[in-house]
Amino acid sequence: MNTKITEQTNDALELDQTVAAYLAGNPDFFERHVELLTELRVPHASGSAVSLIEYQVNTLRKQVRQYRNQLEGLIAVARDNDALNGRLHRLTLALIDAATFDELLNTLQDELHDEFQADAVELRLFSSDDVMRQLESADHLEAEKSALSAFRDFFDKGQPVCGHLQRPQLEYLFGPQAEDTRSAALIPLRAEGVMGMLAIGSRNAERFHPTKGTEFLVRLGEVVSRTLEVVSVPGV
Repeated sequence: MNTKITEQTNDALELDQTVAAYLAGNPDFFERHVELLTELRVPHASGSAVSLIEYQVNTLRKQVRQYRNQLEGLIAVARDNDALNGRLHRLTLALIDAATFDELLNTLQDELHDEFQADAVELRLFSSDDVMRQLESADHLEAEKSALSAFRDFFDKGQPVCGHLQRPQLEYLFGPQAEDTRSAALIPLRAEGVMGMLAIGSRNAERFHPTKGTEFLVRLGEVVSRTLEVVSVPGV
C-alpha cells in the first residue's frame, strides 16, 4: 500500500515538472487556450482563490508599488544632492571672497553652522615640514598621544573620514564642545607649505555615520585648501 502511494506521489511530481517545463517553453500557450484562464484558480494564503488573470493583475500591482517606492527614493536622493550642491556652491563663492585667514575662518563657521547644521567647526593647521613633529609632541600624555597617532594615519591616507571619534581626539579638536559631540567628519587640507584638517562635529550620533559617502567632503576640502593658498595663514 505504501509503495503504491509513493509511486503515485512520484508520478504526480513528475507530471508537475513536465507541465511546468512545457508552459515555460511555450509562453503563448494561454493565448491559444484563452478559455482555460477563466477556469484556473490560484489559491491565496488566506485560503480563498482567484482567477489566474486576477492573480497576475495583483502581482503586477505589487511590482508597480515597489517600483514607485524605489523611484520616489531615487527622486528624494536626487533632490537632497541638488540642494547639497547648491549649498556647496554658495559656500565656495563666500570663500572666494575671503581675503584674510580670519575671513576664511569666519566664513567656514557661519556657513557650516547655518547651511549644513554643524554644531562644532574647528580648523587645525600645521607647517608641512613640522606636521609629524606636531603629531608626536605629546609623549608626556599617553591619551593625547594615542589620539594624535590616529590623526597621523588620517594624514597618511589623505581622505575624509566620518564616524565616532575617541574622547582624546574629540577633546583635542573641539575642546569644551567635545562633551556634546556624538559624531564628526574630518577633512584633510593641503596647501603650499601647509597641512591641516577641518573638523565638523554634530550632537547627532548618526549625522556623520561611517557608512555615509564622502564625495561632498572631498570637494569641500579641495575648496578650502585652494583658499588657504591665497590668504595669509598666521603662525604657519
